Amino acid sequence: MADLVSKGLTTCEGCGMELIARSILDVLGQNTIMLTPPSCSAILTGFGSETGWKVPAFQSNLENIAAYCSGISVALEHQNKTDINVVALAGDGGTVDIGLQALSGAVERGHKFIYVCYDNEAYMNTGIQRSGSTPVGAWTTTTPGGKKEPKKNIVEMLLAQGIPYVATASVGYIDDFKKKVAKAREIDGPAYIHTFSPCPPGWRAKPRDTIKIAKLAVDTNLFPLFEAIDGEVRVTRKVRKVASIKEYLELQGRFRNIRDEEVESLATDAENYYNKLLESEAK
Repeated sequence: MADLVSKGLTTCEGCGMELIARSILDVLGQNTIMLTPPSCSAILTGFGSETGWKVPAFQSNLENIAAYCSGISVALEHQNKTDINVVALAGDGGTVDIGLQALSGAVERGHKFIYVCYDNEAYMNTGIQRSGSTPVGAWTTTTPGGKKEPKKNIVEMLLAQGIPYVATASVGYIDDFKKKVAKAREIDGPAYIHTFSPCPPGWRAKPRDTIKIAKLAVDTNLFPLFEAIDGEVRVTRKVRKVASIKEYLELQGRFRNIRDEEVESLATDAENYYNKLLESEAK
């Protein structure tokens, strides 16, 4: 299959978002319309007449990418074009915070589109400010002493709203991500994939450790991999031996000043949530 994202783009070294973008089109192919908001993913969409996509692409405003997806989806429906994938690729700031109202509205209306959030746990494109997705204890420029509030769980919010397909994924397990993109394509309605995407500059991590960090997030149960079809939960990667949260945190300078009690809280919350998912799966 031809590479549908140009080579030599100016994303940062070790960028997880670029791997996600390439993987989306590896699965969906040429019949795809990509939408990005002002964000790191806008680097792919480009400026003026230049773009890194080899498929039709559009840049929305930060707060309304899901609304644009709705409009494009309806237009394609009226033209009886049922074989074109409408895909949003947005960061956590434009998804769990600023874009939440548009996403919730599009899901409520039931429009057919795929929304992929690359979660790098802060507003990286504008200077590493905290987002609702920033975890406890993480340094950002707006939380210099470490964030105090827990990470917002948008997947559970969308599950509660009744979205027909929702999943988590990680660049550390890219085959799992691709399988979920393929499933999302077959859903007759909105589909959402929340994807863990390390940001070496923002996380004060080494670019060569992107995949290692992304795997450890899953294997520590901090970011469990699962999917839910019509509310039916299935854990897609069972963790047999829980990895060390300490090792995960030490690979990232943003956690340099995290307190022991915060580490314990992260570990406890991760274990409880993973067990909750297993219980949901067993029902």
